[in-house]
Amino acid sequence: MAGNARELLRKGSSLIAPLLTAHGFAFKLLSAGESSGGHYATGEFRKGDRWLELHFRFSLGMVSYHLASLSVSHLDYMRSVIGVSNSSHYPGFSNDPLGGFRHLLLDLQEHGSEFLAGSDECLAGRIEMANYLPPPGCVLPD
Repeated sequence: MAGNARELLRKGSSLIAPLLTAHGFAFKLLSAGESSGGHYATGEFRKGDRWLELHFRFSLGMVSYHLASLSVSHLDYMRSVIGVSNSSHYPGFSNDPLGGFRHLLLDLQEHGSEFLAGSDECLAGRIEMANYLPPPGCVLPD
């Protein structure tokens, strides 16, 4: 079954690979195996100090963006770009285990330009800003 998670991660990654490889990123499977939650696989698309981290169990799970020592979740990154919580395509809802990859591709195409091709300074600023946004639904006092 771990092989199934590995294979599904590879298939899903192949859906987003054309966009990422066009910007100089390369995919690498990092690990696969079994844990208390079931079979899993992890991988990344990397270009130097910049990478997109993907976790797969029964579907695409945690997705995060990294630049050197900085990191941010996909949801926080998208919220900082779009300006509204829960407006990104990913995670979306699908019975297809590869559906999350299709949703992620749409987000990267529509809102991922800073990550894909922006300067390190711009991306660092975006990640830092995204990490300092209040949690969704949190109202700060005036």
